[in-house]
Amino acid sequence: MHSPLILIAETRQDLRSATRDHLEHSGFRVLPAFTANDIFSALSTTPVRAVVLDSALRGADGLDLCRDVRERSHVPIILVGDNSSEVDRVVGLELGADDYMAKPYSARELAARLRAVLRRGGDRTTGLRRHSQAMFDGWTVDFARREVTEPGGQPVVLTAAEFALLAIFLDHPRAVIARSRLMELAGVRDGASSDRSVDVLVSRLRRKLGVGGRPAPIVTVRGVGYMFAANVERH
Repeated sequence: MHSPLILIAETRQDLRSATRDHLEHSGFRVLPAFTANDIFSALSTTPVRAVVLDSALRGADGLDLCRDVRERSHVPIILVGDNSSEVDRVVGLELGADDYMAKPYSARELAARLRAVLRRGGDRTTGLRRHSQAMFDGWTVDFARREVTEPGGQPVVLTAAEFALLAIFLDHPRAVIARSRLMELAGVRDGASSDRSVDVLVSRLRRKLGVGGRPAPIVTVRGVGYMFAANVERH
């Protein structure tokens, strides 16, 4: 099996070189990108497993680019930027990023986070891996193909983190899951913004599952966490 191919769109040459060296030493393959066109060309022609995206990529607004990549692909995105404020992290997550790192970042930590987002995107994410499908409220989730279909038959694209979160809820229907447990199951790192990251992820999933005027069956249990309030059938 080939090593995971990681697309690195990093403005700083020193970080790009150090990151590439460490990732390749850690068992990844690295494909550099310098412009938005490089990114979209790579995504359309090569089996990229994850994207490391600089929010200050030259010739493009990194946040707009993050949103554009997410609209075209479900590939995991780790957004990197010079600002480490909670606002920037939350905005990046709202636009579809799976994780956020402030510069200068450690190549070793980046490798660990890449492994985490790739695990979230794989079959080992949930105990439901033994089932090929799950259904709730007219929705169908195909775990083998990683496809989610709304009641009207239209596919809905979820990011790796969103799919992992949905799988967790489907594995624990009508059970209250604490934020700390969601963090552990979904692979969200510890830290001051971890609770907020989970909330943003839940909000994104709710928006995608809220179609046809029906709210998503994700209930907030104040002061504790969340509950998936739907009956789930597994096949």
